[in-house]
Amino acid sequence: MSVRELVVLGTASAVPTKARNQNGYLLRWDGYGLLFDPGEGTQRQMAHAGVSANDVNWVCVTHFHGDHCLGVPGVVQRIARDGVQHKVNAAFPASGAAYWERLRHATASRGTDVIRDQPLSGERMVLPTGGAPFSLTAQRLSHPVEAYGYRLEEPDGVTMVPAELEARGVRGPLVRRLLEDGRVTTPDGRTVTLEECGVHRPGQKVAFIMDTRLCDGARELAEGVDLLVVESTFLDEEAGMAEEYGHLTARQAAGIAAESGVRRLVLTHFSERYRAGDEPRFLEQAAAAFDGDTVLAHDLDVVPLPRRRR
Repeated sequence: MSVRELVVLGTASAVPTKARNQNGYLLRWDGYGLLFDPGEGTQRQMAHAGVSANDVNWVCVTHFHGDHCLGVPGVVQRIARDGVQHKVNAAFPASGAAYWERLRHATASRGTDVIRDQPLSGERMVLPTGGAPFSLTAQRLSHPVEAYGYRLEEPDGVTMVPAELEARGVRGPLVRRLLEDGRVTTPDGRTVTLEECGVHRPGQKVAFIMDTRLCDGARELAEGVDLLVVESTFLDEEAGMAEEYGHLTARQAAGIAAESGVRRLVLTHFSERYRAGDEPRFLEQAAAAFDGDTVLAHDLDVVPLPRRRR
């Protein structure tokens, strides 16, 4: 059975709090696991969430500020210690390659040769995903250091209509052949096309946007996604600080969701200046810009993708 869900490992920004670990997000996608921005403490959070090193196929770093990457040494050590055999792709800004090397080889622990570097450069880059059932795109954002957001996208497909198949005599192995070839010939000699028996099924999409000001890159990444995971470091009162340091407010993050037709919005990456009592204010300010499904993330939450569009 396929599983598509976000496992939240940490939701703090630069400084962890008693209630919030630094960043860390695992996207489960039909047997693949994409680990985004493993901050300090991610290895332990994985244990709390029931996530193993063998669940990780991708490590995607948006940029090299510590709260987005200081967990890399522990994750790499765990991949080696647990003897992960499959390839683990590692995406990160090419301009920070020196930081990546230091993080990957930070200790004298046993190394591993399963990690494959995928450095990012340019405004937009489509990453090679091999036989994975999705594409993965990185797009540059607006932050004081080079930073990228990510977009995972499933190809559009077709949902078969049983009544139409039956009416045309398409049964058994012919159904699979119809899906693969687009047309089949039935035992009575009729030619049946896929368009006659199926309806268009939009592929599901997820965007992951961390530290950034408002920018075109963030909007393009978020366009039409089913799930948007986005930083909302500050409330409106600190909008000037957000702009100065290259961050979003909750209202700005929600505005991106509204403009882009997002189905489910996940707010995260909260400044340590805020306490639990401030959480309703994040939701209130977000609701002023976006009236859709909004989740204010907490550590160890599991957020499913919305049901597929039909």
